[in-house]
Amino acid sequence: MNFIPANESAFYIRFFSIYTKWKLRRSFDQLWIKQEYQPSSDSRTVYYLNHNSWWDGLIPLYLNENLFHQKARAIMEMKQMREHSFFNKIGAFSIDLDNPRSSLTSLRYALKSMERERSCLFIYPEGKITPVSEGEPKFKNGLSWLYKRSDKIDFVPIGIYMHSFRSPKPELYISIGNSVVPDKELGIKELTKLFQRKLHDNLTDIRSVAGYSDSGFTPQF
Repeated sequence: MNFIPANESAFYIRFFSIYTKWKLRRSFDQLWIKQEYQPSSDSRTVYYLNHNSWWDGLIPLYLNENLFHQKARAIMEMKQMREHSFFNKIGAFSIDLDNPRSSLTSLRYALKSMERERSCLFIYPEGKITPVSEGEPKFKNGLSWLYKRSDKIDFVPIGIYMHSFRSPKPELYISIGNSVVPDKELGIKELTKLFQRKLHDNLTDIRSVAGYSDSGFTPQF
């Protein structure tokens, strides 16, 4: 099977929403959120995030169930989907980055998903879990491909950062930036660099306050 579609189940979404809240409280000393973007009643949104940890599979569910309340789907690497098959029950669908034809199928499916009213999509444009770094993340071109072909859809960066400066248990920071609106006449590579830079700026802002003043962030526990 080269593609696994989303197959949402209200039961699975409810169960994993409760599980994720419990797991976050148990695993982190605090969850901090800064939210500049708030979807309106008719918004359709692509959220793009840095990909540094196991938690990235559950964070979109937490954000959508508690903050955004949209019809959410997420792109997940095929290997992870096969190992954790339940993810398609909470809105994930697969992408095989080693197979260009299959990847295009996934991107077209994503674009079709965004035609739904009040839909949203979570995407990790790095394509794989990468080590935490202060450098700019390196994206594949799928996000820009979606942007070039989308209409009236917000593209929003979300930075994720963890530290254990103040406690043996880590603290988790999630910063939801403003919608990014580049010129659609830009080429794919130029768009990708712009999206990278916006997320990098978001992460730099988090690091400047995380564990110190925590300015702009609200504790969730």
